[in-house]
Amino acid sequence: MALRKDFPSEGTEYVGGESDGYEYRTVFAGSNLEHSYEMVRQFLREEGYSDVPLPRNADELKLFRLPTRNRQILLFEDNGYVHNPIKILFPIDRRKKTTLILCVYNESDPEHLLKFHRVLERRRQEEENS
Repeated sequence: MALRKDFPSEGTEYVGGESDGYEYRTVFAGSNLEHSYEMVRQFLREEGYSDVPLPRNADELKLFRLPTRNRQILLFEDNGYVHNPIKILFPIDRRKKTTLILCVYNESDPEHLLKFHRVLERRRQEEENS
């Protein structure tokens, strides 16, 4: 069964990645970024996400990489492409030039949009800083 129709439960390993019941995370590392990105695209097609718009190629994907190396900023901003319900992220370690992190989110979660866009997380941070 495809990931989109049967999201893995908490603590489940699925096709080399892990799920906490809401987020499924896996890593793709090919011989170059283009190969890694093609693996991500193929995985998403096979798992039921072919309708999610994606960058045309690895060069277009690179345009979504944050220009900063500041680790604090990278902790709070998504360093990569984001389109509900997926994120294709670049690792914080810039030496891993051929690696991509794929995060897929459980759309059936009742608070999916709030969690995906980190609305609740940001609200908590604002309250702590007040």
